[in-house]
Amino acid sequence: MMNPSNDQAHTESLVNILARSVSAADRERAALHVLDWVGCAAAGALTPPGVALRSWARTLGPGPCRTIGALSLDARDAALVNGAVGNILEMDDFHRAAIVHPGPVVVPAAIAQAQALGARSEALLDAVVRGMEAMIRTGRSVGPGHYRHFHSTSTCGVFGAAAAAGSLLHLNSSQMLDALGNAGTQAAGLWQCRLEDTMSKQLHNGRAAQSGLLAAQLAAHGFTGAHRIFEGPLGFWAGLCPDARRDELSAHPDSPWQIHDCSFKPWPACRHTHPLIDAALALRERVNVARIRSLQVLAYRDAMLFCNHATPTTPVEAKFSLQHAAAVVLLRGRPSLEDFDMGAVRDPDVTALRARVALSEDPSLTERYPQHFGAALDIELDDGSHLIEHRADALGDTECPLATDALLGKARMLMEASGYSDAKVARMIDACLALPHGGPLSAVTSELQ
Repeated sequence: MMNPSNDQAHTESLVNILARSVSAADRERAALHVLDWVGCAAAGALTPPGVALRSWARTLGPGPCRTIGALSLDARDAALVNGAVGNILEMDDFHRAAIVHPGPVVVPAAIAQAQALGARSEALLDAVVRGMEAMIRTGRSVGPGHYRHFHSTSTCGVFGAAAAAGSLLHLNSSQMLDALGNAGTQAAGLWQCRLEDTMSKQLHNGRAAQSGLLAAQLAAHGFTGAHRIFEGPLGFWAGLCPDARRDELSAHPDSPWQIHDCSFKPWPACRHTHPLIDAALALRERVNVARIRSLQVLAYRDAMLFCNHATPTTPVEAKFSLQHAAAVVLLRGRPSLEDFDMGAVRDPDVTALRARVALSEDPSLTERYPQHFGAALDIELDDGSHLIEHRADALGDTECPLATDALLGKARMLMEASGYSDAKVARMIDACLALPHGGPLSAVTSELQ
């Protein structure tokens, strides 16, 4: 491995970190992220963005990579299609400090490159671990100024996809620098898409997976890229990150792989709503909804910035609405996919309760964010009394981990909702869990529909 000449050689330091070995326990964890992606992508493929993407994909030439929709495409097109469908339902994995969703970008890029190469499952899982490391470390480095305008899962995900594909291609240190350089110059994804009813967010993720894969493949053929893509005067941080936290890219180089700090999401809504959902579920056991006079939600600043939709008009806005989350959970309990569709949005009881929800920023929650996603819900009853519930962290975070059985149940629910038979669901779960033990990737991809 290279020895950076000074403490500003951040990109070289990242390449050194990515060269570390991956353990059996790391691969076990990576297999769970593959399964989580499968469930999310299967359900996402049936939504309008997923249908449009699969319709477009059927116009492409055939290739060796099987995708969602049982299509056969070349690796780069497969990465785009699979990369675009895994986050549509907002149930994809998440890293708090980085504010990125690694699985929907890294897993499709790794699977596509592994299929193209006929790689062993252990190599696939190593690639997932390394790709998530690059993506998460990039996300931790960008600073809050970047997140205000850029979709970090996309802009940081392109580095993760490049690292994952580069791992499978056995790029040497110089080639990996080339791959990261050409990945970074393609980083894109503007947040205007969340202010309008668009499908662009899905394109962000798909293109991040595809562009990172392309960068790694080019590097394998000698195509060079900027070796100081992060720290250079015209690089990623200078161009897109006004308050970059540069040391975060290579901090604690010997720490466990970042994949172990990822969260699995139990609820089909923006992660910023999840601590509130958990608080509402706890209060639901203690409150008669008919007696609620008003509801006060306390949240951190970004939760209010991203999820303040008092009167959502689309399913996407409902998933990004603290008001809707509070109302629908108190009325219906554990939220399902249907609780964020237009039927739930227009439900008179949900609409009436949603109108009584007020939001306020809690500076103490903002101070703890993004290392901790917290919320509080204060319900005032008709007699003036109050019921209050606090959540310091959300279910699925490392402090409140989602049990493996619950994670398998989530994947099962999503696949069943997508029309997978019970037998196919069982085969898919078994195939994903077998990957760390030499089970073939083909056993996973052959079950995609």
